[in-house]
Amino acid sequence: MKTGARVIVGGVFATMVGFAGVGSYNLYQGLTGSSGVSPAPEVKSGPVSEAEARKTARAFLTAWAKGKPEQAAALTDNAASAGPALDSFQEDLHISELKLTAAEQDGVKIPFSVRAELVVDGKTSTWTYDSSLRVKRGERSGKALVDWQASVIHPKLKRGESLAAGAAKAPPVEVVDRNGTVLDTETYPSLSAVLPQLRQEYGDDAGGSPGSEVWISDAHGETGETLHTIKKGKPGKLRTTLDAATQRAAEQAVRKFDTSSVAAVQPSTGRILAFANNPADGFNTAFLGKQPPGSTMKVVSAAMLLEKGLVSAYKKAECPKYANGGGRQFHNLNKFEITPDDTFAESFARSCNTAFIKFAGDLGNGDLTRTAREVFGLGRDDWKIGVPTADGTIPEAGGPNKAAALIGQGQLQMNPLNMASVAATAKAGIFKQPILVPVELDNRPLAKASRALSPSVAEQLRTMMRRTATSGTGAKVMAPLGGDIGAKTGSAEADGEDATSWFLGYRGDIAAAAVVQQGGHGGDAAGPVVADVLRAGR
Repeated sequence: MKTGARVIVGGVFATMVGFAGVGSYNLYQGLTGSSGVSPAPEVKSGPVSEAEARKTARAFLTAWAKGKPEQAAALTDNAASAGPALDSFQEDLHISELKLTAAEQDGVKIPFSVRAELVVDGKTSTWTYDSSLRVKRGERSGKALVDWQASVIHPKLKRGESLAAGAAKAPPVEVVDRNGTVLDTETYPSLSAVLPQLRQEYGDDAGGSPGSEVWISDAHGETGETLHTIKKGKPGKLRTTLDAATQRAAEQAVRKFDTSSVAAVQPSTGRILAFANNPADGFNTAFLGKQPPGSTMKVVSAAMLLEKGLVSAYKKAECPKYANGGGRQFHNLNKFEITPDDTFAESFARSCNTAFIKFAGDLGNGDLTRTAREVFGLGRDDWKIGVPTADGTIPEAGGPNKAAALIGQGQLQMNPLNMASVAATAKAGIFKQPILVPVELDNRPLAKASRALSPSVAEQLRTMMRRTATSGTGAKVMAPLGGDIGAKTGSAEADGEDATSWFLGYRGDIAAAAVVQQGGHGGDAAGPVVADVLRAGR
């Protein structure tokens, strides 16, 4: 590190000198007539004491602040990773002075603040933030060591990531909604999942000029979130299809559950009106998630069965307790059954699995895949919304996997944006690829459906979804909304238990879908999230 670097260690650390211990050891040697050969040091075990944690943390922070990355790394449980990371922090950020101040100790956790003086492109900037470290017992050495994680350097760093500083690779952007309302990450925290991508992709087209910054760089050198501005650039204005009121409702709705995501789409245009994740700074499940969608997939399956003439919304349909599909027995939730005099619309509204499974033998291995691709635009990997997406996985399947796919299980993988698009397609009768950034900005080609739903199939599908929303499994959350509504509930099983809650629905010209991990039945967790978003939509 350049001269001038220094460390400040707060009063939480007491100065400890081990003279008494050394004297006692020498006295013991003298009394026993030791030959002078030191015994092998005893390897300590058990939890690290607070005193050990203080001592180790003090030594680590001191070495780090003095620009001695190898010495600091030796005090961690992964010196091979810690050394290069600490050296990179020092050199790549052009630090001229570093202060590390420990805060009040919490057991073996030591919070500390960082104050770094950076000199980049001839400009000096002060960067301050808080971080923390934990001390653990080394498995082999028995020593108290810093539990090395990338987040020790900065709390937002993940494995494989590092910090970089210099001229920004793209101008900053001011993201606005479709009406020109500024969308900042403080008010709309889920935007942090896409802002770096929007900036890199459209910064040069939005009319701004770059400054200099500190940013997160991933293992491939791709630029991530900006953490500190050294020299401000001129932001360009980037208009999105988002609607501020709907986005605000989505942000609030997902906070009801620890791990949840939602996306909302306008059926008539494909414009994405909102998306949100909780936690907001984690993985963007709304656009990139991949997990079985449960019975929400029955919207696609029903469309396929209707097109083939195997069912009619208004004709009788069997819904027994059990049905065999590809050599495996399937059953309904709590093994319910519906009288044979009831219609397929009733089976759909009550989410009867067996009413779908029993047709597995009448279908080809690729029938569901073709309907999903050709009508609903899924599984083709050709969506260009403005940022990366996972566009659904619906592989051709035989045997029990073919049957399971009809009810959204097996090898299917979807996310809330995929399923919001399914709801939008059912409402509009034709697939409109979701978009986040208007096409006019870059003239990118959009994915198109090979064919639309026939008027008869579209009408029957909406009838069944309306019945679900007004008197079926989605009625509790959807019926109070009123208006032109439709819905489908779902839950994806894990180890035989209903674990992941799914729900999709539409109201007027807005469609939405949500997933809640460990949420149980779709109407209990994901349903309220979707209802809140639809209620706010315009």
